[in-house]
Amino acid sequence: MVETVTECLDKIFSSRYGASLLPNYGAFIQAGLLTDSKQIRKLACKAVLHLLDKAEDGGAAVETVVQHNLYPLLIKCLIEGDEEISAIILDTVKRLAQIPKGAEVIFPPDGQGSVQLGKVAAQSSSLARIRILSLIAKLFTVSSYTATAIRDSNLLSIFEEEIKDRRDMLKTLSALEVLYELVEHPHSNIFLLKTNLLQLIIDIINDSSADSVIRSRAALVSGRLLSSADAFTAIDKSCVTNLLIAIGRILKMEESKNTDEIESALETLGLIGTTSQGAHFLLTSSNVARHVVESSFDRQGRGRQLAALHAFGNICGVGRQEDQMKLDSEAEENLKRLVYTTAANSPKLTPSALLLSVLQQDPDVRIAGYRVITGLVIREWCLREVCLNSEIIRFVTDPTMETTKLGMETRYGCCVAINKALSSSHLLHEASLSELVGKLNDAVKRGPYLSDRKRVEARPVVDTAERF
Repeated sequence: MVETVTECLDKIFSSRYGASLLPNYGAFIQAGLLTDSKQIRKLACKAVLHLLDKAEDGGAAVETVVQHNLYPLLIKCLIEGDEEISAIILDTVKRLAQIPKGAEVIFPPDGQGSVQLGKVAAQSSSLARIRILSLIAKLFTVSSYTATAIRDSNLLSIFEEEIKDRRDMLKTLSALEVLYELVEHPHSNIFLLKTNLLQLIIDIINDSSADSVIRSRAALVSGRLLSSADAFTAIDKSCVTNLLIAIGRILKMEESKNTDEIESALETLGLIGTTSQGAHFLLTSSNVARHVVESSFDRQGRGRQLAALHAFGNICGVGRQEDQMKLDSEAEENLKRLVYTTAANSPKLTPSALLLSVLQQDPDVRIAGYRVITGLVIREWCLREVCLNSEIIRFVTDPTMETTKLGMETRYGCCVAINKALSSSHLLHEASLSELVGKLNDAVKRGPYLSDRKRVEARPVVDTAERF
């Protein structure tokens, strides 16, 4: 009976009219949050979410929450409830924070709220602390007000405490997973890089006794932290250097059977190389970029090669604004030297042959190869290498080469990049490249999806009646 009634009430409250009745039943919601019945507690949590989500007057809905002291009860349910109830409460509190008056309930201007998340975390179990960290991560993304309030409340120190204590692998990994979600927020690094988190992450990566899964996740968190241009103005360069040294140690483990850790390290370098500042740092202040270039053309491990190719594409400028793709003269010279050195030390001998070898592999690797060429081809030396290799041009201009939407679009983007770079280069006027220029122009006009093949459409046949 309880299950049936709660399901019926939930359907009523999920409608706009039903939600409009909830302010009159605040006392019943309060009682529901205090009950031991899982179904009724779940209904009460969802009722608060419906109240906040569908209210025409957000201020009045928040007033109901305050009047019946519902926020502290929600936090109690977050800590003590099961996974399903906790997930509902995370969405509910986030919705409360999206209402200006609601954000002040969670973070009062005077800092003297009825619930101090830091104190609650200190007195809770490890599972409850992870739930509070998840709540902090959700609140962080709501607005600059909540992000600043989290920093001012010193709640980011909870992440530091959980990561610092590495006796419980599962607890550390869970904290890193939540932090990984948090650093995806565009402005999170401005706040996080002013804490000790990056140094703690470097310590984890350097800890040979730590599990490889933890080291891999820590590396990816650091990559996301340094994947914006603001990061390099908010942190000391020596800290970044120490991080790259730690990642370099992972990449030197040639005999390691744990390829996932090496792939994560390469992906981390790709995240750092997303911005021109990061790419410049990789190419001038460390030798880790050498691992990226060499692994991009090493066919010993497919996953490793894929991760390296995508990282190499990021460093070359794919994803950056056109005016930021090229770096300063020192970084550009180092990039050119790395490519030519890698080619000279391989059986292919030339950069164009290396790039062609990538395009001749399976579709996933080929797509990553298109990205690398798209980034490299704005450099005159690479443009010449590509244009003098007719097989590369055949790959990028052949509309039947790819069968997936992503493959077609990436191939076409590469074709456009070559054509655009060539149109502004003195190579355009070389007589030997006139046929190539025509092929590129035709391919660009054709677009990413149209094929050269003539399709024979069905035609109606008209014949005399005598035949039948």
